[in-house]
Order: sequence, then C-alpha cells, then structure tokens
Amino acid sequence: MTRRLSTVVEEPVEGWIPLSDPDLTARELAAVDRALRGTQLAMGAGVARFEEAFAAYAGRRHAVAVASAALGLLLVLAAKGIGPGDEVIVPAHGFRETAHAVLLGGARPVFADIDYWTGSLAPSKVEPRITPATRAILAANTAGHPAAWPELRALADAHGLFLIEDSSEAIGSRHVAGPVGSFGDVALFDFGQPGTICCGEGGMVVTDDVDLAMAVRRLRARSPDERGSVSAATAAPYQAGMSELTAALGLAQLERIDVLLERRRHVQDVYFNFLRSFEGVKDPYVAPYAEQVNWFLYVVHLGTRFTRSARDQIIEDLRTEAIEAAPYSVPIHLQRRYRDLGWKKGDLFVTEKVADRAVALPFHAHLSEEQIAFVVARLKDAATNVGAGTPIYL
Repeated sequence: MTRRLSTVVEEPVEGWIPLSDPDLTARELAAVDRALRGTQLAMGAGVARFEEAFAAYAGRRHAVAVASAALGLLLVLAAKGIGPGDEVIVPAHGFRETAHAVLLGGARPVFADIDYWTGSLAPSKVEPRITPATRAILAANTAGHPAAWPELRALADAHGLFLIEDSSEAIGSRHVAGPVGSFGDVALFDFGQPGTICCGEGGMVVTDDVDLAMAVRRLRARSPDERGSVSAATAAPYQAGMSELTAALGLAQLERIDVLLERRRHVQDVYFNFLRSFEGVKDPYVAPYAEQVNWFLYVVHLGTRFTRSARDQIIEDLRTEAIEAAPYSVPIHLQRRYRDLGWKKGDLFVTEKVADRAVALPFHAHLSEEQIAFVVARLKDAATNVGAGTPIYL
C-alpha cells in the first residue's frame, strides 16, 4: 500500500503515516463526476436526496444539510431564539467550534466538566451550572463515545431546557438506549476530516421537530427561484447550504457506511491488541452503557505522572519517526477568547487533566497491521524516554 502524505507536513516525508486518510473508492469518484456533469452545482435535488437518506439512517423525521456542524448549530440557536442574555452549557473538551457557534450566536457558553473515563459531559457537573439564564445543554459524543444521554435527557426535561446532541465525531455509535443522534431535541453531524463520512466540509442537522427543521431551512439559504419573493428576507439567511458535489460524495459514502465502520473497527481492534500490554499508555475506555463505539480518532491516555510537556515531547518524537499524532484536545475554556470571559486554569479539573495527557494516533482504514505495530512500538519507545510505566488511573 502506498502511504499518502498529510497536508499538514511542510515537506514530503517518505513513508509518512498520516493522522487520517479518507476512505474513498471509485463509487465516490463516479458520484462526484455525475454531479460535475450536471446542470447545477449549488444546492439542489442531490442535497434533498442526501437529506432524505440521512434522516432515515439516523431514525429522525427531518434532516437539513448544512455547510458544517458548527454552522448548523448557529442556525439551530437562531431558530430557537437563543442569543444575547442566554446561556448554553457546553463541554470544553473536544470539538471547539461548538462553543464558537454559541459565542457567534450572541449567547454565553458556560463550560461544565467531563467524565474522566468517557470524556463526555458529566451530568453531575452540569446541574450546578444551570441558572435562570440557561436555555440549552449541548453535550457531545466525544471522539465517538456516547455521552450519558438518559441522565442528560432527564436533567434537561427537569429544568425545561433544550437538549443539543453533538454527534459530529460519532456516526454509527450506540448507547444501550439507542443510536447516537436520537437523544437530543436536535442532533448535529459533521462530514469534515477525519470523520468516517468525509466530504472535506459539510454537516447535517437532524430533528423530529418539523417547526425547528423548517426554521433551520429558512435560515440556511434561499433558493434562486425565491429571488422575486418579497418575503424572502423576512429571516435573513446565513448562506450555509451544501453543494451538490458535497451531497454526492456524502450520499455515496452513506450508502456503504456499514463497510466504512467495519473497516475502522478492524483498525481499532488491531490497536487494542498491540496496546493492552503496556501499562504506561491506556487504550480508549468503553463504558458499560456503550453498546457500540466507532472512534473518530484513536485517542490514548498517558499515565497521571506524565506532564503536558512530556505529552508534547512524545508527539514530537513520533513525528521524527514519520508518524502524525496530535493532542486531543486543547481545553476550549483556556483559549484566549474564553479567558477574556473570565475562565482560567483550574476551573475544569478533569477536562484539563485529561487534555494534558491525551494523544490522538493515526486512525483510518488504510492502516496496515504492520503500520499500527510500528506506531505503537514508537509510542512505547517515546513514552519510555519521558517516563513510562506510570499508571493511567486516578
């Protein structure tokens, strides 16, 4: 197999093992070719077909295709009238664009801490953050692992709050209570890299609420045939639609989603077999309530004696071996814009502890067992150099 070069590498490196690599076939190329040869590249019938198919896959009544999950969230907040003076409880671990969307919509993101093992929002940490200004709870299926949805649902219902499910990293995963995307009043999926369905950009908003779906559609974009309508601008659109090219690529991948997920599950099984004998590095945790976890990236956790600088040194050591690895993730509340809102180090103990020691390893269907063995061997060497053998447990 020919290894492809990562776009983040400044100079080509022979044998480079990238963090992600889209799983595309001639089927996807043919679908995009047909779209290119059509008469419309902007949002049209192909987008509608993708929406219908995705709604059926997610088990929701409505699906609205958007330019990204973050823009989808911005539309949802606008549709619900959540803005200045309102608060939305969000995690600071994972997909940073969700908090950005809350901020861009005019509301205030209020960060709550995560569960140490799953990395998702901890219901017990959410309740103390609820105030009279709270309008919604936004929880994520972090890195592919389902959140504690029955508890979060009960909490939202008890306080009359809108529940938003960020499934941008978790397509195909299942809680014992149901598939991801089925728990929130609305759920968001993203098709950017390194997702299983990878279109470069794009996302989907799914819901059972017809009024919400219609409002999101009105805010998404206006079609060319509405140019002469005097009511077209009653709700100014964001021009956040999806192109026919993206829809064609996404639909072709959705049609073989079971194959895509199975190929990635094989890779995660191989990783587990190579990692389980090394005490200083903990493979991804799977909660008893998680019926199926389809990882977004293969995120391992270093022992508690490792520092953030040691984690960074391990990542750098891997890069010298032509292996792309990355932190997962930089706590959002410690980024400059949120520090300006008063957040500081120490506010979210678990989030900061996990983020300092989490390493995302290459994870995609094109990895061979030999490559995975090489990645794990080099990871063990790098961890040994900075102090291996430390336990992951608290």
